[in-house]
Amino acid sequence: MSMITERPVPGRAPGAASAARTETRRAPFAVFRAYLALTKPQIVELLLVTAVPTLMLASGGWPDLSTLAVVLVGGGLAGGAASALNCYIDRDIDQLMRRTKRRPLPAHSVTPRAVLIFGLTLAVISVALMAVFSNWLATALTAAAIFYYDIVYTMWLKRRTPANTFWGGICGAAPVIIGWAAVTGTVAPLGWALFAVVFFWQMPHFYALAIKYKDDYARANVPMLPVVRSVGRVNFEIVLYTVLTVVASLAAWPLGLGPIYGGTAIVTGALFLGEALLLVNRTRKGGPAKPMRLFHWSITYLTILFIAVAVDALI
Repeated sequence: MSMITERPVPGRAPGAASAARTETRRAPFAVFRAYLALTKPQIVELLLVTAVPTLMLASGGWPDLSTLAVVLVGGGLAGGAASALNCYIDRDIDQLMRRTKRRPLPAHSVTPRAVLIFGLTLAVISVALMAVFSNWLATALTAAAIFYYDIVYTMWLKRRTPANTFWGGICGAAPVIIGWAAVTGTVAPLGWALFAVVFFWQMPHFYALAIKYKDDYARANVPMLPVVRSVGRVNFEIVLYTVLTVVASLAAWPLGLGPIYGGTAIVTGALFLGEALLLVNRTRKGGPAKPMRLFHWSITYLTILFIAVAVDALI
């Protein structure tokens, strides 16, 4: 009985060849993971959580499968494109921030040129899909959302004004009206009301994240509100925009939604506002802020609310 062993290579430690082969096998998967990370799948998932129920509502139930497919695929690719281009533009500040330094570009997993090509390719494909299989309004809104997020928000607003989160909220809420437009070729008042919900929701959501990573943003010289304004001002805006989110959600109810949505909006809205007030109270007393509680609850709130939109659309 014999054992086959690796032949030693001068200058290479035993087992190095095996390790090299293992690394080679891993390389394609590592590259795939890097490109997937560039698209920020969690953000894309959240965008689709708002777009698909709105699509169902505009359709009065289950939408046409081709429309559903183009919104899922085209919208997903558009979100991925915007995120990849955002990573390309922000590569200089991402390497300075603890939260983002492990992204593919700061980690040197991919090259900037490859990321730029990848992002632009996804953008072209997404807009082309919307143009071929949807209508001009949905296509224009998709293209405008990508442009606004990467050029207006990422390149300009994010680095220049503490109002960046407010103005950036426009592109974050765009999937709602894109989904509506894909079905009807227009946007009804109910579509705009749901747009307002997502728009106002982004302020308490992202302010909580900015409180957690305040030092990161300060190190990167990004003027997020918690970096350049007092705790009192940040607390005021968190409560203000949480209230506006809940008000917008309730305003959508009589425009064409039923009691399931209404009840859900009341209960989840009260919980959302309660969590925002809890954060404000903790910071006012000088205790640990725990802003990620509000951050995670805000995601739960939006998900539950739009599930209620989908349920009402079906029944």
